[in-house]
Amino acid sequence: MNCPACIRSLSLALAVLPGTVLGAEKTSETGIALGNGVSGSAYLMQLSIGLMVVLVGIVVLAWFMKRMSGIQHSSGGNLRVLEGLAIGPRERIVLLQAGKDQIVVGVAQGTIQTLHVLGETVDVPEPSATPDFAKKLTEAIKRRQES
Repeated sequence: MNCPACIRSLSLALAVLPGTVLGAEKTSETGIALGNGVSGSAYLMQLSIGLMVVLVGIVVLAWFMKRMSGIQHSSGGNLRVLEGLAIGPRERIVLLQAGKDQIVVGVAQGTIQTLHVLGETVDVPEPSATPDFAKKLTEAIKRRQES
């Protein structure tokens, strides 16, 4: 999402807002009811604030998803992150699987350094595809469908 484009769109919406409010007030004078006794300007302000809250929520959610390290993608499947340990606010120790080799690397801001290449592989349990809550939920849905 491009932030300058968002600012331009928001400023355009705010520039058109007074004309829209005036148009809504004129239609109410012609006898068209706006509903629930709410004036056009109050309704439009409420709608604008709601839209801004939704847009801010989308930006915050996008930032959060970008910062989340749990989602790992690999195109060929030859390189995987097996485990990671945060040792500081921006430093991590990560166990990588590269083909048949396992490598321990240190990741800091702007640098990645090999700490150790393991001679023998470490067995790391596969992460559960469905957490306990998801398992319980699917079991409850199955029981409900059976009865």
